[in-house]
Amino acid sequence: MPSATLITSVPTFVSREEHRDIAAATPVAFADIPPVLRHKEENVSITLDPPLDGFSAEDAQGTLYIIESVLAFMSTTGRGFQIEYPAIILHAASRTEAGPSIYCQLDEHAGESEGVASNDEMSDMRELSIVPQSAASLEPIFDALSRCAALHPDKASASDEEDMDAFLADDGDFEVFTGDEEQELSEVGRVRSDFVNDNRYAPY
Repeated sequence: MPSATLITSVPTFVSREEHRDIAAATPVAFADIPPVLRHKEENVSITLDPPLDGFSAEDAQGTLYIIESVLAFMSTTGRGFQIEYPAIILHAASRTEAGPSIYCQLDEHAGESEGVASNDEMSDMRELSIVPQSAASLEPIFDALSRCAALHPDKASASDEEDMDAFLADDGDFEVFTGDEEQELSEVGRVRSDFVNDNRYAPY
């Protein structure tokens, strides 16, 4: 399943003010409240590499919607796409001579099991470039994108954190070095000592 999905209409959303009013009214189920629109940017140009089937260069100009549920783009042609945040494995702000932009790397196999994913790492990636009309829009776009991405942590990262928590919580016995400086250090100790004393590591 590709990281970007074609759409013909913008996903449902509410403003922050509308969300606050709905939540204050004690809805039957908070899960039924539409997601919040964190940022909307008009007159945006985008590029996808490799291109998305059904989305041509003619569709590259439109409006960006950074919604808490998905990142969406709707072209002036009426065609668009949306991306689930876990599929965005990297996003960064760029201020090169070519102009301000937001660069994203997309995982083409986000949500799939490891056995389904391809072994070819290059074919598993898609690059997205978001170019706002004004450089002043770069920071608001990046900030909103970061906030929404934080709401959808990568499952693998969450699993790694759980494993680390379990390791730190382990009350098993550890061998403690009680010798003095004249005694021989372990292999790990020698490597760490060399690193600290700059015997083997030459920073560039």
